[in-house]
Amino acid sequence: MIAVTSVQIVDGFSVSLEFNTDERKTVDLAPFLRGPIFEPLKRNPELFNTLRVDVELGTIVWDNGADVDPDVLYGKHQPAWMEATCPTLTPTS
Repeated sequence: MIAVTSVQIVDGFSVSLEFNTDERKTVDLAPFLRGPIFEPLKRNPELFNTLRVDVELGTIVWDNGADVDPDVLYGKHQPAWMEATCPTLTPTS
């Protein structure tokens, strides 16, 4: 099971993630920030900056309750809403 073990904001909506596989990937979260729970993160940098790892969930979370599936962050899956509308998104490194 993939889990995020650390996160650091790089620039804008790009973050550096470390996984329990000892791999590190830079991911642009902007394409994932869609829908009622994610839109406030795009509009409010202070809220976006509350980003942290929830060890119990094994993924990143924000103070407003938003989170992203670690398999999506790792690049193994896309969010359900993207599958029909977007090409596969992959981490940038």
